[in-house]
Amino acid sequence: MIKTSDLEVLFEKALQGIDTKEFEQIGTVIKVGDGMCQIYGLQSVVYGELVLFDGGNQGIVLDLGDDHVTAFFLHAHIVVVEGEVVKRTGGSFKVGVGSSMLGRVVNALGKPIDELGDLKNVQERSIDSEIPGIVERSPVNEPLQTGIMAIDTLVPIGRGQRELIVGNRNTGKTSIALDAIINQKGKDTVCVYVAIGQRQVNVARLMHTLQEYDAFSYTSIVVADASESVLNKYLAPLVGATVAEFLRDEGRDVLIVYDDLSEHAIAYREMSLLMRRSPGREAYPGDIFYLHSHLLERAGKFLSGGSITALPIVQLQGDDLTAYIPTNLISITDGQIFLDTHLFNSGIRPAINSELSVSRVGGAAQTKAIRKVTRSLRLDLAQYSELVGFSQFGTELDIVSQRQLARGSLAVELLKQDTLQTRSFVDQALALFMFQNGYLDGKVKELAVTLIWQYVSYVKNLHNDVYEVILHSEDISTVTEKQLHQYAQDFLLLNT
Repeated sequence: MIKTSDLEVLFEKALQGIDTKEFEQIGTVIKVGDGMCQIYGLQSVVYGELVLFDGGNQGIVLDLGDDHVTAFFLHAHIVVVEGEVVKRTGGSFKVGVGSSMLGRVVNALGKPIDELGDLKNVQERSIDSEIPGIVERSPVNEPLQTGIMAIDTLVPIGRGQRELIVGNRNTGKTSIALDAIINQKGKDTVCVYVAIGQRQVNVARLMHTLQEYDAFSYTSIVVADASESVLNKYLAPLVGATVAEFLRDEGRDVLIVYDDLSEHAIAYREMSLLMRRSPGREAYPGDIFYLHSHLLERAGKFLSGGSITALPIVQLQGDDLTAYIPTNLISITDGQIFLDTHLFNSGIRPAINSELSVSRVGGAAQTKAIRKVTRSLRLDLAQYSELVGFSQFGTELDIVSQRQLARGSLAVELLKQDTLQTRSFVDQALALFMFQNGYLDGKVKELAVTLIWQYVSYVKNLHNDVYEVILHSEDISTVTEKQLHQYAQDFLLLNT
């Protein structure tokens, strides 16, 4: 009679020459549908791991169940069938990144789609990198000039900051990001633009504009358009952040635009519902806050290397700032630029609501020249907003209030700016110098604004030495201020 212990010894000897790990790496597709499948047999697979299908497709595991895992397909055109064998790779999804991505358009898998050939000198990087801690970061104290006067003066953005652009559809959110990219020309800053869920024609138009303004050479565009799978829309900002991190590690300052994270959240919600996860507020999954905070924490100013400045965009419905995704992003970012539909329809462009817009970095992200001439600007706008409400009720205003109303009206007119017409910080400082010192108070606001910009040209062309001093010192010294007062008086004598 054979004992049980003897059988165990025999089985152990028989299995000694077999690599059991190989069996753990193989699974079987048991269900397919909606760009995803369920796989049985991959007990040791980890979240986010890349898996290979025998039919040539690839997938990313995004759900770990008790008896199966769920993976989303990277390639929609390769068919996956039930019963197909799946193998682990032991690693996460990686994309090839490099400096050659500047001036190129790639998809959410990092592959070029601009018909300009393959990318050269790229290195593979995981899309989910380790985020630097607080010790590895430095304070945000350098301005990133957008060229938009209303932003650079009221809600300044610093290198390494995360500033949310929020507003209704068609209020100029993308235009602000586009102006910011164009204004980086010659400032040793490279840009990454991530288009999520947009129409191809809109992306093509943006690319053409960048080429027209000679800004495409330092910009990389990552696209997951409206016709692509939810996985591509989910991956696009992660790929864009990976490209930005590579450029940052080369010592460069990077500006990255996520346009927009509303579509990213919707794509992740769809994926979560397909995976039968419990829905939360507005049917979004419980980890949507972590997803966006983890993404935006990859931005910052770092002690080693350069900086990543993030401009995430989120779309509102009916100017509702209390919706789930906007409130999440407002709490994550370092401030927000709120674009008001009412202001936009009133002809105020950019339609920035100065009362609801804020920068938590503030004056630390401004040049000294701009700080000196914007001390009372926000107060003038606040008083104007309050007095407009009184005047609409037919309230009779005293002389002081009438002056404040006229001054606020001039400030609003001065901050108007056409799209793609960016202004240097020196031009902005000179214009606000004239406004702050009241040289044109009492004049019709349209005429006053025209004279202000003529004064800027007057200083730039006839007194270029002073203009250059402000440009290089980024400050208006006492001596320079006296000169500007004299130039203002001379200018007004010539134009009266």
